[in-house]
Amino acid sequence: MKYDSQVCKLVSARQLAGDVYDFVLACPELAALAVPGQFAQIKVPGHTLRRPISICGMDKDAGTLRFVFQIRGEGTAELARFTPGQEMEILAPLGNGFPIDREKRTLLVGGGIGVPPLLGVASQLGDKAIAVLGFRSKDAVILEEDFQQAGAKTFVATDDGSYGHHGLVTELCQDQDFDCVMACGPAPMLKAVKALAQQRGAACYVSLEERMACGIGACLGCAVALYREDGTEYFGHVCKDGPVFESHRVVW
Repeated sequence: MKYDSQVCKLVSARQLAGDVYDFVLACPELAALAVPGQFAQIKVPGHTLRRPISICGMDKDAGTLRFVFQIRGEGTAELARFTPGQEMEILAPLGNGFPIDREKRTLLVGGGIGVPPLLGVASQLGDKAIAVLGFRSKDAVILEEDFQQAGAKTFVATDDGSYGHHGLVTELCQDQDFDCVMACGPAPMLKAVKALAQQRGAACYVSLEERMACGIGACLGCAVALYREDGTEYFGHVCKDGPVFESHRVVW
C-alpha cells in the first residue's frame, strides 16, 4: 500500500474543555476515504515524529475531517497553537475502522479522550446508537451535545459525581438493550465492556490506544498481544492491524 501525506488547511480550531481541542481540516480527498475509527498522523513543525490523532468525524460533502485531541506532551501542545488558515501536513486515513451495521442497535462506550472516535459511528447510526460516555468530572465532559444531535440516546457518567451518573460507564450500560458494542478508552474499561458484551452474547469491537511512531506498521513500536482463530497468541500492531479489534482477539 502506498502512503501519501497531504497538506490541508485548518478551517476551524477551538478549545472544548481544559486541554482538549477541536480542529476541522479541509481535505476532500482524505475525507472521501475515511471511515469512523480510523486515525491520522499529523506533522508538527520541529518534531521528528508525527502525532497520531483519531478521526472524530468526517463530512464528505464539505470535504472536511474533524479531530478532537488532548494535550499530552510538547508535540500536541504545539499542535494546539495552530490557528485557522494555517496549513498542516497529515497522513490519513490510517488503520481499520469500526464495522458499522445500520440495522443493529449499537452501544457506544467511551472514556475520556476515547470518546471522540465514537462520534463518527453515532453520526452514521443515528437513533440506532446508545452512547455512554465517561469522564473524570463535569469540567472534562466533551461532545455530549454532538452525540445527541447525531440522534444517539446519550448518557454521561463522571468519576466524582459532578455531572450525570456518579460511577462507572459500565454501570450505565447494564440497563441498555443492544445488539453490538463499540468502545474506546482505558484498558480496564474496555475489559469490563468486553465482559458485558459476552454476557449478552453481543459482538464487541474495541479501539486500542498505544504509542505510535510511524502509523503504518513499519517501526513495529505499537505491538499488542492478540489471539489467532486457533487460540494461539501472536503480536499484531495497533496502527496497521487496528486500532479497532474484535474484543475476543485481544489478550487482556
